[in-house]
Amino acid sequence: MADLFGNDAERAPKAPERARHDAPLADRLRPRALDEVIGQEHLTGPEGSIGRMVSAGKLSSMILWGPPGTGKTSIARLLADAVGIRFVSISAVFSGVADLKKAFAEADRMAEAGKKTLLFVDEIHRFNRAQQDGFLPFVERGTVTLVGATTENPSFALNAALLSRAQVLILERLGSEALETLLARAEKLEGPLPLTDEASAALIASADGDGRFLLGQAETLYNANLADPLDPQALGAFLQRRVAVYDKDRDGHYNLISALHKSLRGSDPQASLYYLARMLTAGEEPLYVLRRLVRFASEDIGLADPQALTQCLAAKDAYQFLGSPEGELAIVQACLYCATAPKSNAAYAAQKSAFKSARETGSLMPPANILNAPTKLMKDIGYGEGYSYDHEAEDGFSGDNYWPEEMEPQRFYAPVERGFERKVRERMAYWDRLREERNS
Repeated sequence: MADLFGNDAERAPKAPERARHDAPLADRLRPRALDEVIGQEHLTGPEGSIGRMVSAGKLSSMILWGPPGTGKTSIARLLADAVGIRFVSISAVFSGVADLKKAFAEADRMAEAGKKTLLFVDEIHRFNRAQQDGFLPFVERGTVTLVGATTENPSFALNAALLSRAQVLILERLGSEALETLLARAEKLEGPLPLTDEASAALIASADGDGRFLLGQAETLYNANLADPLDPQALGAFLQRRVAVYDKDRDGHYNLISALHKSLRGSDPQASLYYLARMLTAGEEPLYVLRRLVRFASEDIGLADPQALTQCLAAKDAYQFLGSPEGELAIVQACLYCATAPKSNAAYAAQKSAFKSARETGSLMPPANILNAPTKLMKDIGYGEGYSYDHEAEDGFSGDNYWPEEMEPQRFYAPVERGFERKVRERMAYWDRLREERNS
């Protein structure tokens, strides 16, 4: 069910109470029991974590993690009512340390009187680390059952100590069927929406899984008192388009860039272009996307197609020269080039192996024959002695040993049998044969 309640710091009314007749539509459609919650049956059903807690009559502290409008606040309110404990709600956006101290002090007094408290903290990730640590003693001794709500990945947004004392429950984005059910409830209460069937489907699609947003749009349509049903085109003109859910420094950002990177690596140009479009249309900084493409060209293509890096850097120059929106076509071109290029992470693997070896071997001296000898003393002690100038050698290849005497030759770079690296692999094999012949 959509998250259909306000988030003030006052104690909420009991869940079964309906909102007044002039309240917003979302408030009037507030569920009165857990079985009325839409779209989260994997949690609220008899076999779900929440369903089992309610059946046992005992709640543990939990973090409800999910997109906006999926029912986090609704579930918290209904949980308290289902097991018969006191419900207190605060929002991390509007509350500070003083509000927390007051809530905990009141919970302590109620605990002494034998009354347990469910403390619901909306946007819990907005509390800083020290404030989050302040919950720990009260959760540990059972003063409150903490139910936190967040749209951010708890692994990044919440303290490990707090996570160890709370169960993370994941709420799913509402699907089309759940949103259709929600809209049907609205029409049962308010009457048919002034929409054709196609427009109704378009309205549901525009909600992007957010039940609260869907009901807000429906209420706008009801309030307009439209005489004739709208078709999809007329609906688009009447309602503002929903902005995509995307926080550039939050979880949605990292999810989409990961999806883009992996689609490129998987050589799927269609999916790659889709995630690129998702990021750019949601307001991502184009130069950030270009930086990730440049990195991809080195990490996942490398010498399998050396032009990939050139394409990405050229796209960066083109975008900086043209700006948006014209320059975004160059980003698309670079994206498609990378998606369709032969793939190799041989350079990336070679970098990791070489850096590891360099750290482990410390300051081993290179062999004397390849040391520079700018002074007479250095020449006298053997620096540069016996160096073979490769351009004067047969085939332009001396086959000398360039490794420290205390170290066996290593193989960091292993080119693949794809793209340009196939030629590099053949070249290296040729040099290996010459080296073996001349050293034997």
